[in-house]
Amino acid sequence: MIDIAADLIGEDLACRRGECRVFAGLSFSLPPGGALVLTGANGSGKTSLLRLLAGLISPAAGRLVWGSAPIEHDPATHRARLHYVGHQDGVKPDLTPRETLAFWAALRGFRTPRLDEALGAFALAPVADWPCRWLSAGQRRRLALARLCATAAPLWLLDEPISALDQDNQTRLEEVIVAHRADGGRVVVATHMPIEIAAAARLVLDDFAPTDEDATVGGG
Repeated sequence: MIDIAADLIGEDLACRRGECRVFAGLSFSLPPGGALVLTGANGSGKTSLLRLLAGLISPAAGRLVWGSAPIEHDPATHRARLHYVGHQDGVKPDLTPRETLAFWAALRGFRTPRLDEALGAFALAPVADWPCRWLSAGQRRRLALARLCATAAPLWLLDEPISALDQDNQTRLEEVIVAHRADGGRVVVATHMPIEIAAAARLVLDDFAPTDEDATVGGG
């Protein structure tokens, strides 16, 4: 059972890419309704931290817990409580946007996804039945983001979500995030561009670059 009232907590996290630590000593707490914005230079570990939060990689040190339970103890439950939208849109050219959202929902075990709501949230209704190969880069990005509205998940992990979005569609995303947080949802956004997220906590990944001593800990 997914405890939607629990906090997502990172404790003294470190991440390794190959033989090098990317960041170390990173801690945070993300309660229901909370938002966390990740910034930093290229290579500072924004995407690596999102992948760690998604359970796709394991921390080199520290721990990540939902409430009091480490996410590694039940990775399937953790995956079920999150949406991860990465750099790649994951759009199949022969499917329509409506079919694409239905496919993603089915993978998550949802039989009655909110397809019309999701398409409307990102102004995709006029192209809902076009083959995705006809979509522009911005429309494909909006389709990837529309999955956030098609099925429920208490934790959203968004990597550069406003890339390829114009101002109107950035505003749509910001409004969707507001509604998600109002329902107790959490969001973590990695970005190098300004995005309006009220009362968000912020982590500058450059501030957690490992020292020379940290970088050699556990090295091969």
